[in-house]
This record gives sequence, structure tokens and C-alpha cells, in this order.
Amino acid sequence: MTTTLPATDTMMKAVVKTGAGVANVVVTEVPVPFTPPGFARVRVLATGICGTDVHVAHDEYGYEPPVVMGHEILGRVVEVGNPDDGRWVGTRVACETYFSACERCDMCRAGRRNLCLHRRSLGSFENGGFAEFVILPVLNLHALPEWLGEYDGALAKPLACVTHCLLDPPLIQAGDRVFVTGPGAMGQLAAQVALAQGAAVTLAGLPNDAERLAVAQKLGIRVTTGTVDDASFDVVIKCSGSAAGAAAAFRGARRGARYVQVGIFGRDVLLPFDQVLYKELRVSSGFASTPTSWRRAMALLEQKRVSLGPLVTKQVPLSQFAAALAATEQGEGLKTVVIPD
Repeated sequence: MTTTLPATDTMMKAVVKTGAGVANVVVTEVPVPFTPPGFARVRVLATGICGTDVHVAHDEYGYEPPVVMGHEILGRVVEVGNPDDGRWVGTRVACETYFSACERCDMCRAGRRNLCLHRRSLGSFENGGFAEFVILPVLNLHALPEWLGEYDGALAKPLACVTHCLLDPPLIQAGDRVFVTGPGAMGQLAAQVALAQGAAVTLAGLPNDAERLAVAQKLGIRVTTGTVDDASFDVVIKCSGSAAGAAAAFRGARRGARYVQVGIFGRDVLLPFDQVLYKELRVSSGFASTPTSWRRAMALLEQKRVSLGPLVTKQVPLSQFAAALAATEQGEGLKTVVIPD
């Protein structure tokens, strides 16, 4: 069960996963919790729908019901539980996806809280951001520049996940040829981060991805809907959720290249994994994010080397979450953000 915080008498609307199956993802009312010491109450401005939310809805990713879904949170701090944290009040923030980690295991002590076996994440094991308010650990907040676009901050967490995969440690050098499969939000961010490192980037999609690919093209990224068989890329990045996308990445990798998995399959898939042996590919990935990757993501934002605004293609009220989730599952648009009613 999710962590039980003392509740106020105030009720709020939220998207709650109450049990197995997508039919048990419901919009309902839940109490607004009190704000304990070390935490902040954040008024949600927008929360992005992530592929992981689709997996949670379909029981393809771990969760503990009942839980308020959503982890790509953009909000403004309205209250803190400890007066010493008062400087946060009024600040527009994004948040790391953890609610807690054990802080004692080898992974936590090495600064890799994302790999803690006892980590409890927002939107799956602890109440998340598809709500009017959310209680977040002050430790995990990141202040966003006020000049940032209205909903851009909802993409701060996906950006941090991408920087964790690609820059922590750095996998892309200036002049590298980079091939990205999957033109969704994660693929677009991966392509932008690679471009910011001085790489020549190609983003691949299907013919029905024309609108998504047009967004990337406007940002200076080469796009294709064709088959890439020339095996000439120094780094290939799998951001699609399909085995076909991963296979395309393997085909495009030159000998000695890097294969990086960013997107989650959500199920077992069949891959041409012997290509790792034949080409001596170096395989890596990154789960969620770390404080280091957040620093890198915030630096890219401050330096205006990535553009988040063009990736927010739809805003929907919380009451229309079911339709928005279904549209996301069908691959409509890039990033849909949910706004409290």
C-alpha cells in the first residue's frame, strides 16, 4: 500500500489506479494529505502522460493499488512541512520520480538511488501527480526557470531520464553519427540531447509518424521513414516501444558502436541480439534518473540547448484522462499533459 499521510478535510480530484486492468483507472475524489516535515505540498500545474503510465494502467509495470498515477509533474510549491524549507514556497518545480529510497544500501550509498531495491516511485507505489495537489520530498525538488514555457516543465523529468542514459557517463562525442528510433517524446529529447553534443542525428519513424517527425525537422534534426541498412552509425538509441525499432537500431549500428536502450518494451520481445557479438556492440541503458542527470538536464534548459515547448502537443483536463490515455497508447501527438480541472 502507498504511504499513509494524515489527511485534511479537503477533497481533490485525482486519477487513481484501484486494481487490475485499465477499467480500474478512475477519476475520483481523495483527501488532500497534510504536509509532514521534509515534504512540500505542490499545486499541480500539469503532469505529462508517460509510456510508463500506459504500462501501469495495463498492469505491465509494478504498482501498489490504490495509488494516484502520474510522475512527470510540474507544479508550484504552496506549503512546506518544515519552516527551514520556506524558501521553496512559490517556486515552480519539477520533481524526481522517487518518493523514497532506503538510503542505506550499496546503490543508495553510491549515489544510485534509482537502483535501490526499496525505492518507492511516484505514480506507481506512492501517490503521484494526476491530481490537484501532490506531496513531494523537498530533497527531490528542482526549481525551474520562470521564463520556461507554461507546460515545458512537465518534460523536465523525461529530459533527466535521457541525460542519464546518454550523458552519465557521456556516450556521444562531437561528430558522432547518431541514429534514434521512435519519434515520441523520448526519441525527440534523445535526438535533441545528441544534437547538443555536436552529433549528426537521424530520427527514424514510420510513415504515420509524419506530424511527429515534422516537429523534429523544425528543430534541425534529420528524419527518415525509410529502412536504414548501411550500418554506419556510431551510436544507436532505441526510444520506441517495439521490437522492430530495436532491430532497426541493431541494423544501423556500425561495428564497435554503442546501443542505448531508452524506451521500455513493457513485455518480453525477440531481438537479433547476436548482433552484439558480431559487431562487438557496447550495450547500455539507464533506469529513471539520478541527481547528476538532473543537473545535466537543468543545465541544458538554462543554456537553451533543448526545446521542450514544441513537444507539448495537447493539454487535457483531468476529467478527460481516460480518453487522453487511450490516445497516448495509440501514439497520437507527442506529449499530452493533464491539467487539474
